[in-house]
This record gives sequence, structure tokens and C-alpha cells, in this order.
Amino acid sequence: MREPGRLGTGIGWRPEIAEAVERMPGIDWVEAVAENLCPGHLPELLLRLRERGVTVVPHGVSLGLGGADRPDETRLAALAERAEALGSPLVTEHIAFVRAGGPLTASPLLEAGHLLPVPRTRDALRVLCENVRAAQAALPVPLAVENIAALISWPGEEMTEGQFLYDLADRTGVRLLIDVANLHTNHVNRGEDPAEALDELPVEAIAYVHVAGGFERDGVWHDSHAHPVPRPVLDILADLASRVTPPGVLLERDENFPGPAELERELTAIRETLEKAEAPLRETARDRVTLVGAGAAPPAAEPAEAAEAAAPDATDATDATDATDATDATDEAAATDTRAEANARTEAGDAPRQRVALAQAALLSALVAGTPAPEGFDRVRLGVQARALAAKRADVVAKVAPELPEILADGYRPAFLAYAQRRPMTGGYRRDALDFAEHLLLAGLPEGAATGRLRAWWLERSGPAPLSGRPVARLARATRRALLRR
Repeated sequence: MREPGRLGTGIGWRPEIAEAVERMPGIDWVEAVAENLCPGHLPELLLRLRERGVTVVPHGVSLGLGGADRPDETRLAALAERAEALGSPLVTEHIAFVRAGGPLTASPLLEAGHLLPVPRTRDALRVLCENVRAAQAALPVPLAVENIAALISWPGEEMTEGQFLYDLADRTGVRLLIDVANLHTNHVNRGEDPAEALDELPVEAIAYVHVAGGFERDGVWHDSHAHPVPRPVLDILADLASRVTPPGVLLERDENFPGPAELERELTAIRETLEKAEAPLRETARDRVTLVGAGAAPPAAEPAEAAEAAAPDATDATDATDATDATDATDEAAATDTRAEANARTEAGDAPRQRVALAQAALLSALVAGTPAPEGFDRVRLGVQARALAAKRADVVAKVAPELPEILADGYRPAFLAYAQRRPMTGGYRRDALDFAEHLLLAGLPEGAATGRLRAWWLERSGPAPLSGRPVARLARATRRALLRR
């Protein structure tokens, strides 16, 4: 596999700002949401960037590597296909779960519609490592995974964020995408010190860095990607860059896009932050080169080391043989331990996965289906997270089905949020839009809505009545019959 090299300064590629990005000076690379790309029909503006030599990195959001289920082979194949189509040096995903339930819990599969934090426990780490290894084996280029922002904390966590990321990288060799805006979010929302997280990170594993904006409301920081980058986020970037020169830094913006001039100002602020933070590193490196170039002696060896270097004796060969024997014995013992651990895991079956699955299903059900909050969680924060998920869901449905806000006018958002309180998403956003419209047609539309337009929209997109006898199919047939009679 190709090793990703230095990326430089980049920006998140979005269709809304594609023309502005093409004209921006100093853009070395871009990152595009993988699920929004079709390999056979890549956007012309993105292809023009590629032809100019601008690197494009696909950034996945739906794989759910932190979930209890093993990575979906179809999703992995799609991510690999996009990496190949774009000639990307790496692909990225998130340390998060996005769905829960299903066979492991014998419960309905629920979709979060957003990234949710995994518990920093040994069980969750083991599951995550197995999922990351499976993804690495299926991808044609290296994988990097991103730390996420969180509004809530899991009870009973066994590691800090830095320790969790360190162990993940150590066990799998995966690269890290460090989002300094998410470190700031977790500082405000969970009281976690960004400097301590950076102290514990394996900085040599960093593939690149995200920088983004957000806003604070009632003491909670929302990682919106729709606001300017605040000074505290740039300060964390400076702290990171004072420790290691990041291979790449990227500005993220997903909503409320400003004009090109403002985006360029934010990119300039990022570059200036890096320049100031990296200057001491360069000075230190230059001092070392100057000393060596001037003929300065390397640091003196300890007396015992110097004597040994000056007067090697015949015991060296014996010592080397003994060391080799000892290494072989150690390797054999380690291999035995590894086999024993593998056997123990086999005997235990999927017990860690099932424990993680049950915990994640209980949390997600509380967030999207109105079930009681699992023990140990902050109920107020769960309410904030539930409202944030519903708002995100409403925003995305409005994007994939823009006719709905037009048809429902001012009634769209309150109607959708009321609908979402007890009706979790189970089949993606397009299915969610159809289910929402069907619900309104059967239960009643908000005042001022164009009922005839909504009925026509739903009938056109719901397709022919399915032939299967499953309850969902029977409900769809009944709905179509009822609507066609009106």
C-alpha cells in the first residue's frame, strides 16, 4: 500500500463552495465526504482539481467502526472504490458508532444519523481494534481514524481519550486524524484537558489534522462546522504543532458557507498558527545541524559504554548468541500468548461485542426512540444530545428532499421534530423522508401545507406497491390505496 506523504494545507470540498475552492490560492489538497461521491460520475470541479495535481482524500461518515457489528463489506468496498477512483493516498473514517441494535441484541436496528462516542473501555477498544483491522485489510490505501466531538460521557470509562487513541494506534498501526476542534468540544462538554490528551497521543501516528468552528449555548459546545474557527481551537492547533509538524491541516465547513474571502482568512490564520508554532522546532533542528556541521563531538558516552566500545572481547559473540536465544524464546512466548488470547476470545465467543452492542443499543434507543435513559448517564445531557440528533436529522432530510420544506412551509421543522421524537430512523435519510411524508398523509398535515402536492410527491417516489407479504409492504400497499382514493 502507498504511504501517505505530506499533504500541506487543505479545505473540505463541498459542492456549495466548489467554484470558490478551485480559485483559492495555496490549496494543496481537499477532503470530500465519501458517501456523497459516485466513482463513475465524479463532479467535474473535483476532477479538475485532481487534474491540477490537488490531492483528494475521501472521508467516510457511515462505516461505524466503533459499533458492535463488524464493518459492512459493501460499505468497505464502496470506500475502497472511491479511494481508487480518486487516486487517494489514504482514506479516513471516525471512531464512532452510527447504528445499534440488530441480531446481536435481538432488537430493531436503529440509525443515529450522526456520529456517537464509543465508551472508552477495554471491551469497546477490543471491538474497535478488530473492526479497524478488518477495514485495513479491505482498503487499498492506509486508513486514518478521527476522534469525535461528544455532548455526553459514558459512565464507567476506563481510559482517557489519549490513552484510548494510543492503544488503538499501537495495536493496529492505524493512522490518526486529530480534530483539534473536537478536543476543544470535549474540553467544554466533558472537562477534558486538550493538553493532557496531546501529551498521551502517539503524535508520530498523525496523518493530518482537522480545524473547524462551532458555538456555545447554555454551557454546551456544539461542533457545528458552520461557524468561524475560534481562538481556543487555534491555540490547541498551536500546541499540537509545537510537538510535531502535522503532515496536513484541513479547514472544515459544512453549513452556513461564508464568502471566499472569509474562508481564505481562516486558512491564513491556520497557516500563521502553524508557522509560529513550528518555528521553535525548526530552530532546534537547525541548531543540531549547525553543531554537527561545525565538527562538534556527539554527546560523550558513559564511561562503561566507552570502555566497552573501545575494547570488545571474545564474549561479544557469546552474548550475541545468548541474546538471540533469549529473543527467540521471548518471541515464542509472545506467540504462545497471542494464540492463547485468540483461543480465549474464540471460547468466549462474541461476548465483548455483545456487551458493547447492548450498551450502545440502550443508549441509542434512549436518544431516538424515547426509551428510559440507561443508568449512569446525565439525563439533561442526553436530552441535549437527543435534540441535536433530531435537528441534524431534520436538516439532512431537508437537503435530500428539498420539496418537503417547500410543501410544508413553516410547518416543516416543528412537524418533523415531533415526528422524530418517537420514530427512529431505520433506513437512511431518503427512506426517512418518505416515511415522514407517509406519516403526515395518514395522521394529518400542519396548517398551510399543500396536501395535494405532498400526496403526489409521496406517490411518485414510493414506487409501485411491493409484492412481498411483509408487514411493511402491506402497510405501503394500504397507504397507496388510501391515498389514491383521496
